[in-house]
Amino acid sequence: MRHALMYQGSYEKNYASLASGARSFVGSDDQEHEIPAWPEKVDGLRVGYMEKAGKRFVAVRVQQGDHDVVLRHEVGIDSARHLGFGPRLSAEPTVIQDETALVLLDDIMSANPEQRAELQAIRDALPGRKHRPFA
Repeated sequence: MRHALMYQGSYEKNYASLASGARSFVGSDDQEHEIPAWPEKVDGLRVGYMEKAGKRFVAVRVQQGDHDVVLRHEVGIDSARHLGFGPRLSAEPTVIQDETALVLLDDIMSANPEQRAELQAIRDALPGRKHRPFA
């Protein structure tokens, strides 16, 4: 299974207006830019992230299948913990492995307890995987 993270704009310019189903963001040039389609090979967790001032990257949106959840509380992306060794965030979607994707999702669920049901539905919907319930 393939999971990925994709850039969805600057946090300061875009987070307040981010909604499920969003297909664009406002760039640093103050123009609207389309969020590219996810690569076909990404069949698992899809995490949208934004850049905060100081080159800090935060997860703000989680998608899987028809599920699309905008997080109430962003989660800082820790390269070693959430991407593994090798992958780095870039202009192209960053593909990550199952283990790091589940760690990221667990951290997102911990930071967003009021969205537990929606996020657990995403976790449970990951195809071909048996997951322990989030504790």
